[in-house]
Amino acid sequence: MEKQFDKKITWTIKNFPSLPADLIYSDHFVVGGCKWNLRAYPKGYNNANYLSLFLGVAVPTSLPSGWRRHTKFRLTLVNQSSDKLSQSKRTELEQWFDEKTTNWGLPSMCPLNEIHAKDSGFLLNGELKIVVEIKVLETIGKLDITEETSTVTESVDVNGFQLLPSQAKSVSRMFEKHPEMASDLRPKNPNLRSGYMSLLLSLIETMSQLPREMSKEDLLDAYAALGSMRDAGFKLDWLEKKLYDVSEKKENEEASETGLQEMEEELKDMKHKCLEMEALVEKEKAKVSTAKASISFDDIV
Repeated sequence: MEKQFDKKITWTIKNFPSLPADLIYSDHFVVGGCKWNLRAYPKGYNNANYLSLFLGVAVPTSLPSGWRRHTKFRLTLVNQSSDKLSQSKRTELEQWFDEKTTNWGLPSMCPLNEIHAKDSGFLLNGELKIVVEIKVLETIGKLDITEETSTVTESVDVNGFQLLPSQAKSVSRMFEKHPEMASDLRPKNPNLRSGYMSLLLSLIETMSQLPREMSKEDLLDAYAALGSMRDAGFKLDWLEKKLYDVSEKKENEEASETGLQEMEEELKDMKHKCLEMEALVEKEKAKVSTAKASISFDDIV
């Protein structure tokens, strides 16, 4: 089945309520051999009371004369507490981008008072998240360039979890070995699901350390994290057994190190006593040698 979009990019706008600028840009990302960015008007386009959002060609002057991009894209204003509300703020567009039309989007994406409303779910710790999914349908004057991202993040879907590309391989391997591990997971919000999966990866990374590098606090945190994930619906009996093995290995290592330290101290004491005994032996040897020596005429006279 052909993918509906080539890339999915998340733009996190920090301190959105206090932004002084009328127009802000995301960092560049690359699709179809062209640098793109997102452009937002936090106070509304022409001071309208709506968030305005556009997809744009970031550096059109870098493309050859006559370039064109036929592009399908979908813009989503992420509700960080409800996936259903995110879906209601999702719009799909199709547009030819060229030298005359370098950006296209939605002047009235969402009312600003709805975004800023208490408990609306769109703002979390002052952060607003916007997702763009892009598929380049046709290109004219293609120019391959290197991808550059920072505040925009590409995400990959693995078994219904939106993950960073660097996480995808590890999570895929987990699902291959434990296909039912998330079948009863209760949270449906994509951000919460991604957070739990990141926590699971962090737990496994912690368990992969050498025992001497783990503290007792690390183990306590690991058990707490495991409990939290099981409460959320993860099936992690296999991981609990591994964590028990790691804990036992840590205890054995500590016991062995304590025993080894005691043995080293005893050996040190024994070596010291041996040195003292060797000195006494040499002293006694000198006495015996003196006693065995014959007395000369001169010694008597």
